[in-house]
Amino acid sequence: MPASGRSYVIAGAGIAGMTMALALAKFGATVVVLERNHTIQEFGAGLQISPNARRILDRLGLGEALDRVSLEPNALDIYPQGHQHPLISMELGAIMRERFGARYAVMHRADLADVLCKACRRFANIDILFGVRSWDVVTHARGVTVAIDEADGQSRTVRANGFIGADGVHSQTRLSVLEGPAAQFRGRIAWRCLVPVDSMAGQIALDRVSVFFGSGFHLVCYPLPHRKQVNLALFMPGGMPKDGEQPRPARPGQRVSTILGAAGDGWTPWPMYTVDAPDWHQGNIGIIGDAAHAMVPFQAQGAAMGIEDAATLAPLLAGTETAETAMSRYAELRKPRIRRVAALSAENGRIFHMAWPLSMARDAVMRLQGPRAHLRRLDWVYAHDVGDGPGA
Repeated sequence: MPASGRSYVIAGAGIAGMTMALALAKFGATVVVLERNHTIQEFGAGLQISPNARRILDRLGLGEALDRVSLEPNALDIYPQGHQHPLISMELGAIMRERFGARYAVMHRADLADVLCKACRRFANIDILFGVRSWDVVTHARGVTVAIDEADGQSRTVRANGFIGADGVHSQTRLSVLEGPAAQFRGRIAWRCLVPVDSMAGQIALDRVSVFFGSGFHLVCYPLPHRKQVNLALFMPGGMPKDGEQPRPARPGQRVSTILGAAGDGWTPWPMYTVDAPDWHQGNIGIIGDAAHAMVPFQAQGAAMGIEDAATLAPLLAGTETAETAMSRYAELRKPRIRRVAALSAENGRIFHMAWPLSMARDAVMRLQGPRAHLRRLDWVYAHDVGDGPGA
C-alpha cells in the first residue's frame, strides 16, 4: 500500500505522534510534525510498555534500541497494605515473550521518546519542527492547509492530505478544531519521583516491578537500570496540589514509609485527567492517543493505546482513497477496544485502593488465582495485534 505522494501534518511530538510519523513514513508518506516545546520532554518519568505495544515498536525497527534503555522485569510483586513480603509474584519476563511474542518492558518515558525521535530523524520524509509558536488548520475538499508560526518567528504554510492531532490530554485539535469536550479532572493525583537505585536496596527486588496496595492509595516501583534510578509512582485521591505540597498517604506501613522517606520531598504531582471525546475526526482532521481518549493509568495502557492508534491509522491512510474515509474506519475499529481498556483501568483503581475488610477478599482471590492468572485475564489486552486487521 504505497503512500508516496501523500503528505500529513501531525500536531505533537509525543509517543503517539512520533509513532504515527514513523508508521506513515514506512508507507512512503511525507510527514511534518509540529511540537510546541523546544526539545523532547521528560515529563511522566517511568513507563510500562506491554507486548501489544512493544510488538508495534519492534516492527518499526526499534527493538534493539529499546532493549538498551529498558528493563524486562521478571515478575510483578504485589504487597497488600502493611505486608513485608509479596502476597504473590505475577510472572513476566520470558513467559510474556513466549505467550504474546513480544517483551514486557519498563523504561523512562524520555528514553522511549528519544528512541522514537532518533528513528524519525533517519527518515528524509519526516520533518519535526520544535518550538512551534502556533498553528491553524483549515480543511477543504482536497486536504488541509496548515499555517505555522515557527520558533524563529517565520511563518510557513503546508498543504497536506490530512491532519492528525496527537497533542495530548489538553489537545488544541480536539478543543478548537473538532470542538470536542475539555479533559476532566476527577480528584486523583499521580505523585512521581526518581530515586537512586542504591536507596532501594533491600526494599524492592531490583529485577521486577513492585506494587504496594493501601487504603486509598497504591505505589508502583520499578528500576531503570539504564539511568541507575528507580521510578516511583504514588497514586492517591486529592484536589489540585498546591505549590510545594508533598504526598502523605494514611497508614502506609513500614516498607512503604521507608520508600517514601528515600524520596523525601522530591515528589512531583501529576493531576490525572481523562478524555471521552465522542468524535475522533471531522473530515480529514483526526485525533489519536490522549487527545482522543486519555484514561487513568491503572492498567499501564495509556501510551500503548496511542501506539496502537498510530499503527491502526497509518495503513488506513496509506491504503484508503481519502483521509476522511481512513479516519472514519480508524474510529470505528478503535473505539470498542478503547472503551474496554478504559473501563478495566478504572476498575483496577477501585480494586487497588480497597479498604479492610474488602481488601482481605481481594487478597484471598489473588492468592488463589496464582502467579499466571493475569496471562489469561489480560490475554485480550496483550495478545491484541493491530496487524490482524478488523477482526483482531
